[in-house]
Amino acid sequence: MSRGKGSKLKLMVVDDEIDNLDLLYRTFRRDFDVYRADSAFKALEELDESGEMAVIISDQRMPEMNGTEFLSKTVERFPDTIRILLTGYTDVEDLVEAINSGQVFKYITKPWNPEELKAVVQQASETYKVVKQSTNILRRALRREALFNAVMSAIRESLDYRSMLQTIVETVGENFEATRCILRPVEGDRLTPDSFSYLNPDTGSIDVPEEEDSLIATVLESRQTQLVQGDNNGKDSTRLVVPLSYQKDLLAVMSVYQDGSATSWSPEDIQLIEGVTEQAALALSQAKLYQRTEEQAQQMMAELEVARQIQTNLLRQSWPEFETARVQASCYPARAVGGDFFEVYVHAQGDIWVAVGDVSGKGVPAALFMASAISVMRRELAQETSPEPETVMMNLNSALADDLMGNNCFITMVVARYRPSTRELAYANAGHIYPLVWSHQMLTSSDAATVEPNFLKARGIPLGILPVWRGTVGSMELNPGEVFLLTSDGLTEATITNPDSSIGHHKGSMLEQEGLWHLIGQENHPLDLNHLLARVREIAQEQEDDQTILSLEVL
Repeated sequence: MSRGKGSKLKLMVVDDEIDNLDLLYRTFRRDFDVYRADSAFKALEELDESGEMAVIISDQRMPEMNGTEFLSKTVERFPDTIRILLTGYTDVEDLVEAINSGQVFKYITKPWNPEELKAVVQQASETYKVVKQSTNILRRALRREALFNAVMSAIRESLDYRSMLQTIVETVGENFEATRCILRPVEGDRLTPDSFSYLNPDTGSIDVPEEEDSLIATVLESRQTQLVQGDNNGKDSTRLVVPLSYQKDLLAVMSVYQDGSATSWSPEDIQLIEGVTEQAALALSQAKLYQRTEEQAQQMMAELEVARQIQTNLLRQSWPEFETARVQASCYPARAVGGDFFEVYVHAQGDIWVAVGDVSGKGVPAALFMASAISVMRRELAQETSPEPETVMMNLNSALADDLMGNNCFITMVVARYRPSTRELAYANAGHIYPLVWSHQMLTSSDAATVEPNFLKARGIPLGILPVWRGTVGSMELNPGEVFLLTSDGLTEATITNPDSSIGHHKGSMLEQEGLWHLIGQENHPLDLNHLLARVREIAQEQEDDQTILSLEVL
């Protein structure tokens, strides 16, 4: 608000007649800090030097520049100033112009009545106070909103938690013209070793007062703003220590300094700083939560990568080349780890054991059961005498049933034993997809589209459904050129996203065993599982489940 050296409002009188100036001065000097000018140009010079006036009283008829012109030049610079025009009865046109332009609050005709003029000036001063108060409230509101927007915009641009801390301290320091600003994060109601600071470029280094630590300790305990005003090396200083709290969590403590400033912080400024820190604390809390989530996610991904590698190592990566058979196998989990597995095991008696299994569910729980199943199966297959597939399946169920039923899980799988000496294939199926047998001679000698696939349909219940496994087993002789194929439902239940007219399935449908059979019919001899899998992935590009496939081809 425009006040003089004391508490009086500032009033300017402008008239080219000295007697009028003296009269106006004597009239208002008790109630106002009065400034005099005998021309419009001198009045403008005085305004440049002394700043805004609460009220300006100007005569209309003056040489070089009249009152209307003079007052119009003050509008843009001092919009809140109240303007009064002194005019004669003959200045009607000038009067209308002044009123229409909105530059004049009242006009007084000469000669004026002193009491009437006092009343008008008193009314003008009250109007100025109201306008100024409203303007200040509006400016504070706009400043608050602008500052909040600046802080939040700057914070949103911060890439991580630490950069956000630096952004907060710099934004507050710059917008509040602080000499220095220091932000210290808090963990468990204790300051961390980290510190983020802002230093006004127009000031040198600053010695932090000894009482600073005690102020911070008080804030840590009370979680209330602490304000200290005094002297620092001969300069007026203000120390403001503000907690950044969200709900019940104290996230940081910010110390804001202002030394030797021409305009110290008002109570409204301090409230505004507190409001800004509240908003910053909210954003900081969200950033901290996001950072922790990111760290946990990275740790989880690292652990899952280790688990994936362990699971991959559990699956056979290589096996001997056989004179009478060719075995291929691949497993692609839908996630980092999965519940699908395969096994290729060569018994000391020469039998070739193959298996494909699928644990219900996905992810880590399924992977743990997958590891248990492989471990138990290898123990069963390592017996001195090569066992029967039915016995292996029953023992697997006996070892795993309690844990599977206790966790509402089950395992579907096929275990098969191929005996090269007799070409006999014996198998047991625990609720798994039917194995498929075909020969390349059959596909090449006739139209593949008309050849019916040979599904081996002897099957029992999945593992983990009953305490004792029940099911029928099957056997057959595999002749040279015939292929025994095992898959998981991640292939047959793959959703088609890129239809292939050759298999007759539309977009959104499942590939199913029929579609897989059509793809097999288009494969070259000898069968290449990697190429077959590539075809499946081309048609069904979004993998929804683990995909496992194994083939045993008799040479």
